[in-house]
Amino acid sequence: MRAQKTDNYIGRVTCSVNSCYYYGEGDHCLASSIQIQPPNANSSQETDCATFTPKNKL
Repeated sequence: MRAQKTDNYIGRVTCSVNSCYYYGEGDHCLASSIQIQPPNANSSQETDCATFTPKNKL
């Protein structure tokens, strides 16, 4: 299920991906929730934000 876009950002989470639908000014994430994958990652380089949705895809 896709997250909903909200008016409130997720506290303590910063995101600089301004091409994401959920990006908020000031490097905030406006998704109602986020999902980071994969579950067996061993480093930050191996993780991805599965919530990312390109702005131009909506």
